[in-house]
Amino acid sequence: MGTRLFGLDAQTLFDCVLLGFNMLILFTLLSYLLFNPLRDMIQSRKDRIEKEKSEAAKNARDALTLKNEYQVKVDNAEEDAQAILRDARQRAQKNEEQIVSEAKEEAARIIAHAKTEAELEKQKAADDIRKEIISVATVMAGKFIAVSVDEATQERLLEETLREIGDSTWQS
Repeated sequence: MGTRLFGLDAQTLFDCVLLGFNMLILFTLLSYLLFNPLRDMIQSRKDRIEKEKSEAAKNARDALTLKNEYQVKVDNAEEDAQAILRDARQRAQKNEEQIVSEAKEEAARIIAHAKTEAELEKQKAADDIRKEIISVATVMAGKFIAVSVDEATQERLLEETLREIGDSTWQS
């Protein structure tokens, strides 16, 4: 046996079969102890990554939806502001009309009151003039009775009385 590198005898074959069997047992044992937990860990990591990717995609869709909603709100904000301003102008116009109406009514009441006061003053003045005329007539009657006079004297007394009363009293 001197020229071969290795000899294929029963011991070598037995050692090879035993080595293969041991490798199979070692591979099976390592598969259960190392490879399967490692595969499970890798699979759970893949699942978690996929889940996070789907959540990220969902969040991106939600963000885009919210962005679109806010864009619509921003676009409508100017219209809403114009509507609010228009409403405020209308309310201010109504308030202005109401205030003007109330002022006109108040002015009409004041004018009516002033007219009533003027009428009362006019009647009072007329009453005062009547009283004055009565007193003048009484004085004239007293003068006529005191003096038996003729028509010329009566005319003179009448002119004198009118001068005492004054022209302005008769004209008003």
